[in-house]
Amino acid sequence: MNRRLLLGAAAAAAPAALAAPALAQANPEVRWRLSSAFPRNLDVLYGTGERVAQRVAQLTDNRFQIRFFAAGEIVPGLQVLDAVQAGTIEAGHTPVYYYTGKDPAFAFFTALPFGLNARQNMAWLTQGGGGELAAELFKDYNIVGFPAGDTGAQMGGWFRNEIKSIDDLKGLKFRVAGLAGEIFRRMGAVPTQIAAADIYPSLERGTLDAVEFVGPHDDEKLGFVRVAKYYYAPGFWEAGAHLHLLVNQAAFEALPPAYKAALEVSCGEANADMLARYDHLNPQALRRLVSAGAQLRFWPRDIMQAAWKEAHALYDEMSAKNERFKKVWTAYRAYRDEEYQWFRVAESSFDNFAFPEAARRG
Repeated sequence: MNRRLLLGAAAAAAPAALAAPALAQANPEVRWRLSSAFPRNLDVLYGTGERVAQRVAQLTDNRFQIRFFAAGEIVPGLQVLDAVQAGTIEAGHTPVYYYTGKDPAFAFFTALPFGLNARQNMAWLTQGGGGELAAELFKDYNIVGFPAGDTGAQMGGWFRNEIKSIDDLKGLKFRVAGLAGEIFRRMGAVPTQIAAADIYPSLERGTLDAVEFVGPHDDEKLGFVRVAKYYYAPGFWEAGAHLHLLVNQAAFEALPPAYKAALEVSCGEANADMLARYDHLNPQALRRLVSAGAQLRFWPRDIMQAAWKEAHALYDEMSAKNERFKKVWTAYRAYRDEEYQWFRVAESSFDNFAFPEAARRG
């Protein structure tokens, strides 16, 4: 036997033999658990987190797999951040304004009353410095966050009785999330925040007089029209409500670079996908809700003006007490005001002509 041929064959085989374990080491099998803040029947909110998990698997040849759970299956809907922080689960999909009780600055990274709309919010988070401010806050809670979906402008909620003036808010028991609760409290309402699965029973039993959630598509699924017929617009406290994929800091740092990139790419796709789904589904759902008896109403101007005044007074008070809130509010407000000016020039001027004209002409 030719000894040189044997040596040559062995040398040729060596790179292949070395490459396999090296590849496995670079792309290990990783198994995570991810909890949603929402129940399964909310197909867009719940489904967006599920699609992130599926996309990560596709991008990593199924070596990075994330088991996805609905709210309450392993973590209650309003405790997702706590579970990720503690390492009970590796990741969660949630609006972070659920945690303003921990730090009011969380509100900026989901929705602020009279704040940025969906497009402006995404611009701030990715281009305008908002992402860096979010990372500073999240780091204190042992988490990394990726923007992962936006609902667009939300509705103002379902009410048993018509709201004709600010006096009708006095004593009103209203389910509302984030800093909006404090604004309504200042206007005389009695705000509360409860998880999605508990909203309808509370409204049906009369524990609540009014509820807000997202918009027509989700509100139809939750059945609010059966127990409260007055449907208000707009949800001025959520011109665009952003969701985040929260990841435990240690779990994220342990990932190979390619898996980190897969998470980021999947969340970026989720941002566009969720907003497109809502823009497609909400008009259809609104027509069905009106056919089912919903009475569409718009907030009286005195309520909107009072809410604007109370919101900005609240932000000033919080800034005086909370240095982080002050830092973020200073940056956010400057960015918001500039975006508002630009949108008034092109976006709003188009909308204000074209939308009524289309309705008028049919």
